Amino acid sequence: MDRLVVLTVSTRPNRVGSTIADWFTGVARQHGGFDVQPVDLAEVNLPLLDEPLHPSARDYQHEHTRRWSAIIEQADALALVMPEYNFSFSAPLKNALDALYHEWAYLSVGFVCYGGMSSGVRAVEAIKPVLTTLRMVPAASTVPVPFRKRMDADGVLHPDELMAEAATDLLDELLPLTAALRQLRRPAEVTV
Repeated sequence: MDRLVVLTVSTRPNRVGSTIADWFTGVARQHGGFDVQPVDLAEVNLPLLDEPLHPSARDYQHEHTRRWSAIIEQADALALVMPEYNFSFSAPLKNALDALYHEWAYLSVGFVCYGGMSSGVRAVEAIKPVLTTLRMVPAASTVPVPFRKRMDADGVLHPDELMAEAATDLLDELLPLTAALRQLRRPAEVTV
């Protein structure tokens, strides 16, 4: 079964991203199409580009980068649970992407975005050129979460039917996309 990494990309204290990621992780597990692995960038705790060599060399000197590389290398698909900050994506996400290079190639990626008025959709559009440059393949479906309307004062998420349908649509789209990319992502070992 293909592995879907559900990546919480906000590292701010008191963020709502972990609550949204928990909800989506539950939906993905119930969907049953993927082996689901939640990962939190706050726990990965990557420093700002501290490797002495370019990531294309894949010669990581720091244990935190080797751990991060292994997480992404073992993924078959990625769901970014991402906020919109000032009409764009967050700095920790960009740093996490820039820390690696080869590991991203042919990874299918979906978006669970959140924010105020736009529900994070502008951040998704802003990150797509970065992802495609890294040879990742974005799904067309997105799960927009208007967190100010869907979270109560106690921080409890109240997903509605549209969110649930969008999550299922995204997972349904990621399944064949991931399968189509599998040979490029994990080419068979050549035997002589």
